Amino acid sequence: MLRAIHTGLRYAVRSGPLTATLVRAVAFFVFASAYWALLPLVAKELLAGGPSLFGVLLGAVGAGAVGGAIVLPRLKAALGPDRTVAAGTAGTAAVLVALAAVPSQGFAVAACVLAGASWIAVLSSLHVSAQTALPDWVWARGLSVFLMVFFGFMALGSVVWGQVATWVRIPAALTIAAAGAIFGIAVSRKARLNQGEALDLAPSMHWPEPVAPKDIEPDRGPVMVTIEYRIDSADMEAFLAAIGRFSRQRRRDGAYHWGILEDAAEPGRWVEYFLVDSWLEHLRQHERVTGADRAAQDALNAFHRGDGPPAVTHLIAPAAAPLSTEE
Repeated sequence: MLRAIHTGLRYAVRSGPLTATLVRAVAFFVFASAYWALLPLVAKELLAGGPSLFGVLLGAVGAGAVGGAIVLPRLKAALGPDRTVAAGTAGTAAVLVALAAVPSQGFAVAACVLAGASWIAVLSSLHVSAQTALPDWVWARGLSVFLMVFFGFMALGSVVWGQVATWVRIPAALTIAAAGAIFGIAVSRKARLNQGEALDLAPSMHWPEPVAPKDIEPDRGPVMVTIEYRIDSADMEAFLAAIGRFSRQRRRDGAYHWGILEDAAEPGRWVEYFLVDSWLEHLRQHERVTGADRAAQDALNAFHRGDGPPAVTHLIAPAAAPLSTEE
C-alpha cells in the first residue's frame, strides 16, 4: 500500500500535464478560499444580517453555479480552458472586492451569483484537465492528489484569511485576497491546462519482455536497468538534451535514481541507467509506458548509431543479504 501511494505521488510530481494543473489549482484555491472562509462574517458584520441572510447568500452561490454550468460549454469553446480559468479567477476577485467595498445586502446577493458561476467555471476546468493528464493505471491516485491539493489549500487558506481578517479587518482581507487572485493569474499563466488531451496515454506495450528466469521473486530488488547507446560526437549535445528530458518519464513511472555515463575508454559509448525498487516494479514499468512515451523514445533512439536497437541489461540485487565486505 505504501509503495502504491508513493508511486502515485511520484507520478504527480513528474507528470508535466498534471503538475501544470496543480499549479493553476494552488494559484486559485489559496485565494478563493477567502470567500468561503469569510462569508459568514461578511453576512454578520458587514451586511448586518444573520443566519437567514447567510442562507440566501449560499443559495445565490448555488444558483450562480447552476447557471454557470449551463453556459460553461459555450464559454470554454470560445475561450479555451486557460482563459476560462483566468476569467473565473477574475470573477472571483471581483466578488471579493465587491463584498469589501459595497455593504449592501442586495448587491451581495448579486455578487454571490457571480461567485457561483466563477467557481464552477474554474473547478470544472481544473478537474477536466486533471483527468485528461492521467493514464488509466494511475487515474484514481492522480485524482486523489488533485483533490488533496483542492481541499488542503482550501483549508489552509481558510486559516490564513481568518487570521488576516483578525489583523486588518474583513474588508482589507477580502481586498488582499482579490489582489492575490489576480497575481495568481499572472504567475501561473505558463502552466497550460489540458495538455494531456494532445498526448496518447494508452498503454503502448512496446517494451520487450525482459530476458530473465521466470522464478525471480517479485519483491527482489533493487533492480538496475542499463541501456547502451552509440552516439556520434556531432550529436552528443542534442542527445544529452533529449535523454535529459526523457529521464522525467523514467522517474515518473518507477525509477528512484537515474543517470547517464560515457565510457572513458570508448568515447561515444553512452550508458543510461536507472534503479527501481523491485523486479515487480520494473515489470509494471513495461505496462505503464504510453504511446506518447513511445514517440519520445523513438526520437531518442534515432541518435543511436550502433547495429540494432540500444542494448538493454537488467541487473538485480541478491535475494539474500549481501556478503560482508570486511577484510
